[in-house]
Amino acid sequence: MRMAVTGRSGQVALSLAERAEASGFELVTLARPEIDLADPASVEAAVLAAAPDVVVSAAAYTAVDKAESEADLAARVNRDGPQALARAATRLGIPIVHLSTDYVFDGTKGSPYMETDPTSPLGVYGATKLAGEAAIASVTPDHAILRTSWVYSPFGSNFVKTMLRLASTRDRLTVVADQFGRPSYAPDIAAAVFAVARRLIETEDESGRGVFHLTGTGDANWYEFASAIIAGSIARGGRSVQVAPITTADYPTPAKRPADSRLDCSRLASVHGIALPEWRGSLELCLDRLHAG
Repeated sequence: MRMAVTGRSGQVALSLAERAEASGFELVTLARPEIDLADPASVEAAVLAAAPDVVVSAAAYTAVDKAESEADLAARVNRDGPQALARAATRLGIPIVHLSTDYVFDGTKGSPYMETDPTSPLGVYGATKLAGEAAIASVTPDHAILRTSWVYSPFGSNFVKTMLRLASTRDRLTVVADQFGRPSYAPDIAAAVFAVARRLIETEDESGRGVFHLTGTGDANWYEFASAIIAGSIARGGRSVQVAPITTADYPTPAKRPADSRLDCSRLASVHGIALPEWRGSLELCLDRLHAG
């Protein structure tokens, strides 16, 4: 089976590339200069030329704070790009798997969000990702939208690598402790994407299509996540660093973040039989790779 994936250097795209052969997929990555997600014509042409059995929409405009001042660009990439992917998939008669975000919610529910809960993004990033979901759904029903959160991996830029970098030069780190979510390891996400994509290709079962939540198992706030990262680093010979909790008010940012964006993943488990591992175990795997490298 042939899978076309947008992005070449993103965390999920690189994780998909690592696992493609073992998962029975031939992977074609679509990125610049072949495509520009802000240019729908280039997107459709590249997908049609690749002639895949499934499209995975993994690339996005993810600079949450910068999006507040680049709303038009964020919309073109996060809304118009996925819509063009969906159009190309429809022309080829194939399904599309799209990665979305917990930031489509405002974080005020007080318990993990279901797929059926009302959306209410707080900023441009979440709003454009939600618009991308709607754009895909408006084009084709043959889709699976996977909302994930707090993605980390040995690749690219992410919270784990930022904490390790700061710990190499600082004796004390201050981290927000009043924002809650579920850390998700990109290689675990990739394994789930392959499983969902295979089912969409092989069956026409409508229950396997639609919106699903896909995160690591277990809750955390950013302070707890950072503390686990530093503890794991110290256990592997890293510097001893103090991690101190602060509030969101102590660390103002251009974009507002949801205070509690935990996602309920029970629908994914019941429909697709997929549940990601507990995040602490996956973090250990990530730290092993980072320290070995």
